[in-house]
Amino acid sequence: MKVLIVGSGGREHALAWKCAASARVAEVLVAPGNAGTAREPKVRNVAVQATDIGGLIEQVRAEGVSLTIVGPEAPLVAGVVDAFEREGLRCFGPRQAAARLEGSKAFAKQFLLRHHIPTAASVTVTRESFDPQTVRRQRTPIVVKASGLAAGKGVVIAQSAAEAVASAEAMLDGKLGEAGQEVVIEEFLEGEEASFIVMADGSHVLPLATSQDHKRLHDGDRGPNTGGMGAYSPAPVVTAAIHARIMREVIEPTIRGLAAEGMPYTGFLYAGIMIARDGTPNVLEFNCRLGDPETQPILMRLQTDLTVLCEAALDGRLNQVGATWDPRAALGVVMAAEGYPDAPRLGDAIAGLDLAAKLPGKVFHAGTRLSADEALVSGGRVLCATGMGATVAEAQKAAYALADTVHWPGATYRRDIGHRAL
Repeated sequence: MKVLIVGSGGREHALAWKCAASARVAEVLVAPGNAGTAREPKVRNVAVQATDIGGLIEQVRAEGVSLTIVGPEAPLVAGVVDAFEREGLRCFGPRQAAARLEGSKAFAKQFLLRHHIPTAASVTVTRESFDPQTVRRQRTPIVVKASGLAAGKGVVIAQSAAEAVASAEAMLDGKLGEAGQEVVIEEFLEGEEASFIVMADGSHVLPLATSQDHKRLHDGDRGPNTGGMGAYSPAPVVTAAIHARIMREVIEPTIRGLAAEGMPYTGFLYAGIMIARDGTPNVLEFNCRLGDPETQPILMRLQTDLTVLCEAALDGRLNQVGATWDPRAALGVVMAAEGYPDAPRLGDAIAGLDLAAKLPGKVFHAGTRLSADEALVSGGRVLCATGMGATVAEAQKAAYALADTVHWPGATYRRDIGHRAL
């Protein structure tokens, strides 16, 4: 069979690499892919953008693709799955209506309230309804979120009311384009954050391995929020008891609620969870896809054929399959361009990739492109150096051995990924 992966980031490189490992798969196409997918065995980039739904359908028909897996959020929110279904094509991901869980934080908040799923208290405002005095009465820190898709840049944890007001006004005045037309202002929750990702088939749920992301740019969880500077799996904070609570109090009522509202959910579902001291799993956000960089360590540990799981979900029989996991830990370190997240420096040549390929682990590409067989920086988050080991500490050592082998001018990465587990 042929598989198409939609997207060009680190998540998509990991998905392509994992699908290519399947004996069932003859070739994996990636639209549009990156320098890493261009060099991956059994993988070929195709010159179709992720949001070109008509072009994707045309490619699938021309190439005889059996299964399409959508990586990023934008095509899901734009209705790529609905379009594929109308053409009788198999595409793994949620339909447009259900993808509003990620496409609109305001919608997600209302959904959580309707179904009594724990989350932070919040208010949604527009330019017309925004009242700075409401914000000034809140206890700090205050979380300000653009409701729409903002490529991981739409969340500000304001340390003062003045910063919260300024952040909200900047979003409402167009700093993030359409993403900031609505803004969600919510209470700051104390606790420990975890990424809880499942596969769903409309009725049944298959939990994936637990993971924990590191959102802040600098060591010690300091600096601005980013799309994610590294992740590891499994996450010790998600004990068996916490896992059961998240399934019972968050995931299962979400899948039931979506089905009851006429939006049965098939695809990957990511719940960003803040685990309170008493164990309450509060939902910070939903993503309608695998996380990035959580995908890289999770798929390094997955021993089951991913294409089998995706097809089972599309057939509504996810309850008839299971996933097996490498007992070792996996840890990924994101290597970013100088100036990330605000103004990343692009175009630099990346050195050391051939040396890193000889070491244990895997370097997944994200913001890269190929030029005359040379990998160049093309985005803020450039690579994810992912290692494995019997413990998180050993996985961390392997990941940093990879990261320290690769370099380009201004390359930056945290030195403490996995510190919470250690």
